[in-house]
Amino acid sequence: MAEVRAARPAEADALTGLVMRSKAYWGYGPEFLASFAEELRIRPGDVTARRIVVAEDGRGTVLGLASLDGSAPLASLGLLFVEPSAIGRGVGRLLYLDALRRAVELGVRRLVIDADPHAAGFYRAMGAEAAAGPPGGPHALVRFEVAPVPLAGWARAWTGGGRAVHVGNVAEFNAQFADASLDREQRAAHDYACLAAFYSPDPAALVLPRPVPRGWTELVCRQLGWSGVEVYDGLVERGPELSDAVRSRPALAALLTGSGLPLVPWGRTRPFGLLADRPWREGELRYESKSAAHELFARVLAGGGHPGIVLPAQWRAGSRWAAVRLVAARAKAGESTVLKSEHGVGGSGTTVLRPGEVRAGGGAGAVLRRLPRGPLLVEEFIGTPADGRDPAQDDNPRDLTYDGFVDAEGRLHEAGAALMDVRDGCYRGATVGPGAVPGWAEKPLLAFGEAVGRELAASGYRGWFDVDFVTDGAGRLAPTETNLRLTGPSIAFMVAARLDALRGAGHLVRIADRVELGARLPEAQLDELCAALARDCAELGAVFVPAIPTGAFDPQPWLGVLVAARSREVLDAAEALVRARALAVGSGFGAPPDPDPDPGPAPDQSSASTAETGLRAT
Repeated sequence: MAEVRAARPAEADALTGLVMRSKAYWGYGPEFLASFAEELRIRPGDVTARRIVVAEDGRGTVLGLASLDGSAPLASLGLLFVEPSAIGRGVGRLLYLDALRRAVELGVRRLVIDADPHAAGFYRAMGAEAAAGPPGGPHALVRFEVAPVPLAGWARAWTGGGRAVHVGNVAEFNAQFADASLDREQRAAHDYACLAAFYSPDPAALVLPRPVPRGWTELVCRQLGWSGVEVYDGLVERGPELSDAVRSRPALAALLTGSGLPLVPWGRTRPFGLLADRPWREGELRYESKSAAHELFARVLAGGGHPGIVLPAQWRAGSRWAAVRLVAARAKAGESTVLKSEHGVGGSGTTVLRPGEVRAGGGAGAVLRRLPRGPLLVEEFIGTPADGRDPAQDDNPRDLTYDGFVDAEGRLHEAGAALMDVRDGCYRGATVGPGAVPGWAEKPLLAFGEAVGRELAASGYRGWFDVDFVTDGAGRLAPTETNLRLTGPSIAFMVAARLDALRGAGHLVRIADRVELGARLPEAQLDELCAALARDCAELGAVFVPAIPTGAFDPQPWLGVLVAARSREVLDAAEALVRARALAVGSGFGAPPDPDPDPGPAPDQSSASTAETGLRAT
């Protein structure tokens, strides 16, 4: 693997030779190259003055070089050349990312790149934006600009500014609540454990219950500029307990906990507390309960200062018949009702009952008999966007959320606000970034989310949380629940922070939890599809990252994906492209999706056997 170091003045002539060989690689003739010789010559004094670095391999062979010219706030990437024999091996990417990192350290806020036309595609793929440049000509340079930014402050605080070990204990977290609306096998939760790749902006290791495709981790690392990520997968054959599975492998547990890196879970559990040697406090997750969260919201509002927030009325049904009577009375009065379980996730256990649906279903009793067993909360239904309008395109979007966390010292850190995609009560995804949340909603949402975070901190809670809201169509926000764990929107925030630091400021990121596939794919074909989607999105000026690959092997196949761009138009186009290509994959095989309920072999089962003591480094 190549590494970057400062160039030495004594290397000036050799580096000049590398530059000329690299320029000649694109087919320029001797006369043309001679005309640029003086401009491209590197003198001993330039090495320090131009901040030249080189990339060299393990044998000390120089593979490429880059310079960072000028000073804050404006600088230029004056040189970036790769030895012809090393082109296509990631050397240019390594040097480019190093230049952005150094620009941030110098306080540069605008980095200009005048690129050879043959290199323009590389800079576009790296996230640089086209800009007005030097005068044209037969071999005119192409100008790009980047706005380098440091990693967001909240993201540095989340893991102390360094790398982390990500523990995908989604099923373990869900199981501690024993909610009747959740699948006992927790199959979906094990799929969602793949989101462990994104629990912080810079993972050192992923700990996963089920095997995952090797090609997936390699593509994710390439798209997000990670290296040396260790993958421990296939740790749980059945059941939800990932932390206990790690503890049952003493060598693995010692390796993970003795690394000196923070362990980041999906959510806090007693088994995780034992693994990470963090005290487990009884009741620390009490506000994961929807009724307890409702009481917390009421206390916050009782203190005043939140005029844009309205709290839905909520009643705890003592029995199923009590819920029937409440729903029937509200339907008779023309009122819609929300039924909730105490601890459903992602919309599980939440049902909206409108008066017409209650009548058509044979009355409240008949409707409730079709719902999961267990305690129910009955809640006032707050507003809805106009029929036939896409909430993601609406100035009054329906579902919004606040994300933040409380650190070990009890300090609150705000990640921001997000627009959620919720359909028929089920969470489908979220969008974060500049302008994702309408301006009228952002200030009151952030203020209320911060107030809830202070209450959580005072109660002793430490970790990530969100506050979900619906809008009433009249410019008011209604808080509906808290989630004391990482969430789909939190994953989008992590990726946005990473892309901004990696490629320059201003990324919108959308996580789509379920993109339907037209056919179940073998692992090799899944890798091909994802690689093609990454290339096609890059041509649009977007970034594609597969987020949940294991759903591709289900009887009804699907993918979780992340797409990112710097404009809403490109973001929407990228998502549409991904959905269309994913749905069309069946036509390539000439057959519809396999209806066989047997999901077939799991991806890369061989990796499970290495999870006891070994690893996969990506």
